[in-house]
Order: sequence, then structure tokens, then C-alpha cells
Amino acid sequence: ASVVTGGQRNDGAMLEAVLADIHAPRRGRGRPRSRPDAVIADRAYSNGPLRRALRRRRITAVIPEKRDTIAARARRGSAGGRPPAFDAGLYKGRNVIERSFALAKQWRGLATRYDKHAIIYRAAVTLCAILTWLRTLGDTP
Repeated sequence: ASVVTGGQRNDGAMLEAVLADIHAPRRGRGRPRSRPDAVIADRAYSNGPLRRALRRRRITAVIPEKRDTIAARARRGSAGGRPPAFDAGLYKGRNVIERSFALAKQWRGLATRYDKHAIIYRAAVTLCAILTWLRTLGDTP
């Protein structure tokens, strides 16, 4: 799923919109899935509102904690609460996401945002994702 916003808008504010756009078809019969099993993100997304939004939708948050949050909890002692769960093995898969963004940035129009209209920019993002996906599937039997 992709959502195009103004350049000044942060990514975390659009999490709900991106999650609402996800529709993964099932194998066989049934309606498409609209809830991923987990969201893998970096430390920038390790804030309370984001974690609460994922918890409300019963999605596992695989996000490492910020160092200042860990230190603040340690300062509070037993009143600081317990740290959120973190699956380090699943987090290792985040490099695939980073490599996908690196591939998308090879498209000059996407990297520099020359398009004046959001719908044209989103179409370019979708086309880039489709071509990347087809390139990946090209060598499968």
C-alpha cells in the first residue's frame, strides 16, 4: 500500500491510512486479508501512539526502543513498567524493506518528486513496485 502526502507530513501520522489500504488476497476462497501479522520499523516509529494503534488492530510491532526511552524507564525503576516485546529475528528482515526503498530511489522522478500532481506520483510509485516485483518473480519457475 502507498499513501502520498505533503513533504512536511511525517510517516507515523499516516500509519492508519496505509494499514487501511492493505488488501492481501488469500490462497483459495475468502475475502482478502486487511491486517498484516507484524509491522517492522526502525526506532523513529517507537512512540506510544503508534504502538497503541498497532495494538488496537492486534498487529505485532517489531520496533526497537529508543535509547532515551530505555533510560527513562530505568530511571523510574519499578514504576517505569516493562519494555515492549521485540523479536530480533524478525527485525533482521527489515533490510529487505530498506533495499526496496533503495531500488525505488533509482528512479529519478521518484527520488526528486518532479511530478506536480499526487496521482501521477502515486502511479509512478505503483509502476516501480510492479516492475520490481516482476523482476523478482522473473527467475521463479
